[in-house]
Amino acid sequence: MISKLIDRIVEKKAPIVVGLDPNLKFVPKHLIRSATDEKGETLEAAADAILAFNKSIIDATYDIIPAVKPQIAMYEQFGIPGLITYVKTVEYAHEKGLVVIGDVKRGDIGSTSEAYAIAHLGEIKIGETIHKPFDEDFATVNPYLGSDGVKPFVDVCNRCDKGIFVLVKTSNPSSGEFQDQIISGGAASEDTEDLDRLEGAEGTAATGRPLFELVADKVREWGSESMDGSYSNVGAVVGATYPGQGEIARRLMPHTYILVPGYGAQGGKASDLKPFFNKDGLGAIVNSSRGIIAAYKKEEYSSRFDEHHFADASREAAADMIIDITRAVGLD
Repeated sequence: MISKLIDRIVEKKAPIVVGLDPNLKFVPKHLIRSATDEKGETLEAAADAILAFNKSIIDATYDIIPAVKPQIAMYEQFGIPGLITYVKTVEYAHEKGLVVIGDVKRGDIGSTSEAYAIAHLGEIKIGETIHKPFDEDFATVNPYLGSDGVKPFVDVCNRCDKGIFVLVKTSNPSSGEFQDQIISGGAASEDTEDLDRLEGAEGTAATGRPLFELVADKVREWGSESMDGSYSNVGAVVGATYPGQGEIARRLMPHTYILVPGYGAQGGKASDLKPFFNKDGLGAIVNSSRGIIAAYKKEEYSSRFDEHHFADASREAAADMIIDITRAVGLD
């Protein structure tokens, strides 16, 4: 599956993914009004408005972007109607030829982890009929429970030609409470013991290593079981807000695709992103959510696009992001 994503990135010359995280405050009032006029002030109406919003953004951007990343929590808050909209969003994105990264952050053990993997990436047989419940192409996975929680996903990836992105170093401010903590006894592996420590990075092979580095080592190990050309179907999530750790992660995982959140609204800058990419210009895909889907509310677009033309603003924001990133990382 990673080869499919890479093909789309190369074809569009766009190492970006649009996060479809449709909080109701981002949805134009006329879409909400149309839905509530039909179904009242209900969860069903909210879900319908979000689906119309998503479809408009997909219609406006699918020819210039390779992928979308719906965040399932933004749909779950509307209960079952929201989950139905999530599924319909995945289906519509596929109809438009987009790769779908399901931002679900699942993580458990044994049969429970396998069930999550089947739900989002795999197949389930009922009688003689095979179903694909959510049918995303990739899913995000929380590795906190270790290999017991991740390997069921890797098995489903291998069986169904799908992929995952494992949380390694997340973009949020408090991520360091755990992810940057030095783990004593975390000696460098044979492959990484000679890595130079980058300026500002904590820890050494002798005294221990930050937890995110140990997770990166495991991602490389898990990924070796699901190679698809030069890259693995097991990717990593590393936030744009931590470029120093991103450079370390890139060197620890040379054959791992990195999903990079935190660009734009969270403070990540294009100028910080070059270390996330490999020398071949591949290796990373950068996410923007509200910066694109709510572009019509931003000062640089609101003067030209009102809420009735929100999708046009999203297209321009996506195009601007592509230029910003490709120039910064030397891909233009």
